Amino acid sequence: MSKPRPAPGLKKTLTPLHLWAIAVGLVISGEYFGWNYGWAVAGPVGFLVATGLVTVLYVTFIFSFTELTTAIPQAGGPFAYAHRAFGPLGGFVAGYATLVEFLFAPPAIAFALGSYVHFLYPAVPVLYTAFGSYVAFTLINLLGIKESANFSLVVTVLAVAELLLFMGLVAPHFKVANFLAHPVPVSAPGVFAALPFAIWFYLAIEGVAMVAEEVAEPRRTIPRGYGYGLLTLVGLALGVMVLTGGVGDWRQLARIDYPLPEALGLALGKDSGWTRFFASIGLFGLVASFHGTLIGYSRQVFALARAGYLPGFLARLNGRQTPHWALVAGGAVGGVALLTGTTAQVIVLSVLGALVMYIVSLLSLFALRRREPTLVRPFAVPGYPLVPLMALALCLVSLGALVYYNLRLSGVFLAGLLGLLAVYWLINRNSRNN
Repeated sequence: MSKPRPAPGLKKTLTPLHLWAIAVGLVISGEYFGWNYGWAVAGPVGFLVATGLVTVLYVTFIFSFTELTTAIPQAGGPFAYAHRAFGPLGGFVAGYATLVEFLFAPPAIAFALGSYVHFLYPAVPVLYTAFGSYVAFTLINLLGIKESANFSLVVTVLAVAELLLFMGLVAPHFKVANFLAHPVPVSAPGVFAALPFAIWFYLAIEGVAMVAEEVAEPRRTIPRGYGYGLLTLVGLALGVMVLTGGVGDWRQLARIDYPLPEALGLALGKDSGWTRFFASIGLFGLVASFHGTLIGYSRQVFALARAGYLPGFLARLNGRQTPHWALVAGGAVGGVALLTGTTAQVIVLSVLGALVMYIVSLLSLFALRRREPTLVRPFAVPGYPLVPLMALALCLVSLGALVYYNLRLSGVFLAGLLGLLAVYWLINRNSRNN
């Protein structure tokens, strides 16, 4: 009898610096666009309140999530934690929610990439750039994780430097009167409606868990990557949002996919060399996040296929130990989303997936603390159980608000979950009968 083939494994090459780059790179496009849609529903002050709540949510969640990631450093991330805590059904729900988050974030970023290029070169259609981005960055990811992570490091450093430059250019033109002009009454409905766009500031930082299996010394490296990444993002998010709101009429920036170059145009004039220069290099932040989310969804698809939730060919690796079919399949889903959605819609779907995944992950933390008290936990969440309870409460409130204000998209999300769950049940029943 021949020996069974071992499950495919991934190469361990990532350092703390790589993880910082992936963590910040995954998220940093959220500072460039998307968040400004929150102004349209809550105004700058109401959105500032929403951002404060979401910042507390992410700080408490990442503390909690780091415990899971270091204790169970597997490519499946939330799927692996929920499967261990609640069995196959829990793993399925977490895996589906994570897939929705990471498959629908890239189309939103691709829309913004197309909009930035169109801002510079009006003759280039938005969708041409969006589809071209999928092709180009799928090819880069096929080179291997170390090469992909090095690329992510370079563009992330450039993106951070670019945001610091932006803040330096607009700070002299900031006026509190502009930020407070055209006031929208601060209300619970407005703050709740703005929550998904505040979440966009930090969405996908948990994607570091998707590459945990490729990290050298994960129990020491992962907490550092998460901590430095979150600290960087909090500073950039608050700085960009507040300064942008004070350079002119914020209403002109509330419904566009390129608010930062437009804000520079208000401050310095659209013909300013700095405005054109920033719009040109503004692509770095979008590229960093787009590239990082491709890494994230390919590892999630790989992990789900390896566990039998998706077709087995999606778990195959190429000669560079990269899940190539998972990359291609995710790109196909993104292409469909580009043709059928808008930036705001795909952001809402991505945030829906994220919040469901956060809730399942936090419940997994509590379940594993109870069921596996001897599990090695190199990083234990401080302030347990209050810190994860605070994160769970904020996630539940955010999810309730998101569903209330987006019933149709929430129905699409639920229909997808139930449909795939039915397929999974039928496949497993047939395999048991055979």
